[in-house]
Amino acid sequence: MAFGAQELRVLRRALALALNPIPVSAQEAQDCLRLAESLDEAMREGARLRAFLVADLARYRAALPGTATGYLALLDEALSAGHRPAADDLAALGALRGNPAAAALLARCGPTLPAARTHLHALPGGRQPDRDPAQKPAPKPGSPQPTPATPKRPVPTPGEVFPRRKPTPPAPSAPPAPDTRHHLAAG
Repeated sequence: MAFGAQELRVLRRALALALNPIPVSAQEAQDCLRLAESLDEAMREGARLRAFLVADLARYRAALPGTATGYLALLDEALSAGHRPAADDLAALGALRGNPAAAALLARCGPTLPAARTHLHALPGGRQPDRDPAQKPAPKPGSPQPTPATPKRPVPTPGEVFPRRKPTPPAPSAPPAPDTRHHLAAG
């Protein structure tokens, strides 16, 4: 938020009055009230802008990965407007971390996310497993059998999400009428 010279003068006077209360003129009181109204309006406008950007972010995030470039630019703008990234934003950035712009925004947001597709092999209490991580433990007698994991749907490519449109052939142009002459004038 930027203040003009007149606004700074009023703000400085209001701060001085807050520290050392003395009677003020009607004009000074009116100036302080106008400055407060301007600040309130700026705060409301900032909140409206953030709400608009957050709604756009949700739409772009829903269309990822095909909208990664637009999403990252919009997230950057929203962060500059004071938006605090939500869990959905951090998850989307984590999924896009191969993109340098996404990595920079993720660093700007400050969270530390585990590397993609890594598995934690430590047991509770900090002990390391004694067996090969690829080996599965035998089920205990009487325990329910684990259900097989459903295969994860692959992430579609941008070409699958946004298929190319076939170009429309140009309309045939009519040949010029036989009795008209076209001359280019030189000079």
